[in-house]
Amino acid sequence: MSAEQTSSAEQTPPDWFLLQSKPRQAERAQRNLEQQGYQVYLPCITVERVRRRRRYQVQEPLFPNYLFIRLQRWVDNWYPLRSTRGVARLVAFGAEPLAVDDQLIEAIAARAEALAQPSALEPGQRVEILDGPFAGLSAIFKASQGERRVQLLIELLHREVTATLPRDQVRLSA
Repeated sequence: MSAEQTSSAEQTPPDWFLLQSKPRQAERAQRNLEQQGYQVYLPCITVERVRRRRRYQVQEPLFPNYLFIRLQRWVDNWYPLRSTRGVARLVAFGAEPLAVDDQLIEAIAARAEALAQPSALEPGQRVEILDGPFAGLSAIFKASQGERRVQLLIELLHREVTATLPRDQVRLSA
């Protein structure tokens, strides 16, 4: 590569690439790559698990066994990636690794952050049902049931009835 090509390669911004880790070693790969000075992104979400009738929350990768690494095509040394503990391979199509668009990484980060936000609903708050057979009715938020469902008190035929609905069908009343 000539000096002119090298200087133009150094001026191009680094791109994100997809890296596959060995099974259940994404965090290990992330840690080892960061120690080598690479910029790595492992999108994680908080998931509620039940074990022995107890609920607890745990951080899990959004894409199991995959993480993103930022590399500059002709400047960064790609050879240490293959021998890094936890790393299986750089995902490529044919012989060429394909760069991931920065906007996609930003969208993934925004989605992971939105999933990590706690529920804005508090017990006793009035909510409006947006979809389904109860669409348009007003209800009282009772409790969350996991990440995707809510328990509501709905007044039907002059009685309060408990109903469980998907969280995306409910919004806080104005």
